[in-house]
Amino acid sequence: MANMNPKKTPMPEQEPLVRARNFKEVTLGYTEEMAREEATRCLHCKNRPCVDGCPVNVRIPEFIEKVAEGDFAAAYDIISQTNSLPAVCGRVCPQESQCESKCVRGIKGEPVAIGRLERFVADWHMAHGGVSTVTPPGNGHRVAVIGAGPAGLTCAGDLARQGYAVTVFEAFHVAGGVLMYGIPEFRLPKAIVSHEVETLKNLGVEIKTDMVMGRILSVDELFEDGYEAVFIGSGAGLPSFMNIPGESLIGVFSANEFLTRTNLMKAYLEDYDTPIRRGKKVAVVGGGNVAMDAARCAMRLGAEEVCIIYRRGLAEMPARAEEVHHAMEEGIQFRVLCNPVAILGDDDGQVKGIECVEMELGEPDASGRRRPMVKEGSNFVLDVDTVIMSIGTSPNPLIRTTTQGLEANKRGCLIADENMKTTREGVYAGGDAVTGAATVILAMGAGKTAARSIDEYIRSK
Repeated sequence: MANMNPKKTPMPEQEPLVRARNFKEVTLGYTEEMAREEATRCLHCKNRPCVDGCPVNVRIPEFIEKVAEGDFAAAYDIISQTNSLPAVCGRVCPQESQCESKCVRGIKGEPVAIGRLERFVADWHMAHGGVSTVTPPGNGHRVAVIGAGPAGLTCAGDLARQGYAVTVFEAFHVAGGVLMYGIPEFRLPKAIVSHEVETLKNLGVEIKTDMVMGRILSVDELFEDGYEAVFIGSGAGLPSFMNIPGESLIGVFSANEFLTRTNLMKAYLEDYDTPIRRGKKVAVVGGGNVAMDAARCAMRLGAEEVCIIYRRGLAEMPARAEEVHHAMEEGIQFRVLCNPVAILGDDDGQVKGIECVEMELGEPDASGRRRPMVKEGSNFVLDVDTVIMSIGTSPNPLIRTTTQGLEANKRGCLIADENMKTTREGVYAGGDAVTGAATVILAMGAGKTAARSIDEYIRSK
């Protein structure tokens, strides 16, 4: 009989004022007893709406049933049939707007904690020495994947399971993409990402790092080398700025640079001599998950005050509700309905403040959100010594400008159809390289679609 408790089983986490000064994981995960208790809340609906809400179509009721039975190994086998990165997804996917938003239990209470259960299963698998060591028999075909982020790793894993010889070309010195350089240790421990990558290597996926495609090799040269198809999952790592006075001052960073130094270059560890700005009064401009990550990292690096500056209200903020909640608990200040107009500097070219104006919401714009409008004469100055810009990113143009026949839209994103096929035959693309900055799970969904399309393309030849 189903457990009809209207609330999710709570998940333990560090105390806010403790975790705000360390980089250990915030949430501590379910115990076996907690996981089984939460799993019994699933009603096992016949039409499985939660599965339709998952971009990679994890067979959710089936794995949850195994968790309730205590057969965690079987639960992992079910998840891993469609999800190449379950420990990652269980931590960073916006389940509240995807699978859990479709859960029937959410109509009269809280939905089943699908993400927490997925995380538990993946962590249990790792804790019990689970690493896939079965390399599928080869089918004699080769595919190249550019970018070892969520889209590229998913595409590579799905193709490898079908027998393709897959080589992944990654520009950084480690695989993982945004999972390694963007998402902080306290939300996604890097050992977990490395474990997921090793699982793919054991499937036969070859990963070549320090390969800046468009410089070291071109897409055309990959085809000349015998690859029959190419998937581009190179992400969107080119930061945007506001083009306001003072953005060239010492102490102004893009969130990408700040997070890369913190996470990939491990500036948070005392035994790493990574140059980074440890501001005392930090302003982060933006309202997405990346802004939350940057603000919470700045606090952990020693800032006395950190504020988020966002031009719309809390209700319009695109960051996950959980991330906003955690940031508020940790003492991050939120200055909503505000927008910077200038960054102020001292005689030495260092940041000494940020000038903002108050905003009010007008009629909805093309995106459906109410347009922020300036309140005339509302200018004010915040005393800060560091400003982190987190207002979006776009794809690096290097690959598309060195590849014949590869078209992009006015935002610099590659043009691809619903099957991830680009304007160049044999070349597929997905994730942030096509959509602009989005979520990990949507990038993974694009990687799965591309793998299916590449398989059909090569078979048709």
